Amino acid sequence: MASRETVKRAEQLVERAMKGNDASHDSWHVWRVRDLALSLAREEGLSSNPHSMEIVELAALLHDIGDYKYLRDPSEEKLVENFLEEEGIDESKKTKILSIIKGMGFKDELAGLGNPELSLEFGLVQDADRLDAIGAIGIARCFTFGGNRNRVLHDPAIKPRSDLSKEQYMKSEEQTTVNHFHEKLLKLKDLMKTKAGQRRAEKRHKFMEEYLKEFYEEWDGRA
Repeated sequence: MASRETVKRAEQLVERAMKGNDASHDSWHVWRVRDLALSLAREEGLSSNPHSMEIVELAALLHDIGDYKYLRDPSEEKLVENFLEEEGIDESKKTKILSIIKGMGFKDELAGLGNPELSLEFGLVQDADRLDAIGAIGIARCFTFGGNRNRVLHDPAIKPRSDLSKEQYMKSEEQTTVNHFHEKLLKLKDLMKTKAGQRRAEKRHKFMEEYLKEFYEEWDGRA
C-alpha cells in the first residue's frame, strides 16, 4: 500500500477539500470507499502486489476531490494532480490513479466514456464507490443528498427517466429522490466490474428492493 506519510497527507487533503460537503459526500464516505476497495482488492488476490494496492488506496482516497456536484472553485479540479506531483508519485502510478478517478463516474458510463482499460485497480475502486451508493448506507446517502438539494421526496406523477444521457443525468432539473433509485442505484449491481464487488452488491441490492417495497406500501397507506 501507499507509504503511511503519503496516505496521511492524502487524508488531510480529503478533510480540507471536502469540508462543508453534506454527509452524502463527506470524508466518512471516502474512508468507507477506501476500506471497501482494499478489502475487495484482498479478495481479488492483490494483497501481494504493493504497487497495485498503492494505486487502489490513493485512487479511493482522492476519488471525490473536485467532484462537479460540489465544485466551488475551478482550481479544485487540479488538487489531486498537484498532490500526486508534490508527493513524488512516479509517472506510471500517477497516470493510473488519475485515469481511475476520471473514468469511474456513472455519468461517464452513461456516455460510454468509462475507463477504457478496465484494469483490475479501476474496477476495485469503482465497485467500492458504487457499493457505498447502495444498501443501507446508500439509502441514507440518497436521502441526505436529496434533502440537501431540496428535492421532493416522492411524487407518483413524476416518473423515473429512462435511457438517460450524460447531459440529462447531470441536469439539476426537478427530480424526486425516490426516482434516483430507479435511474441509478438499482442499476449498479449489474455494473460491478469485479467478482468480489458483484458478491457484495447482491445483498445490498436486495435490501434496497425490500426498502422500496415497504416505502411504496407506506406511501399508499397499505402498510
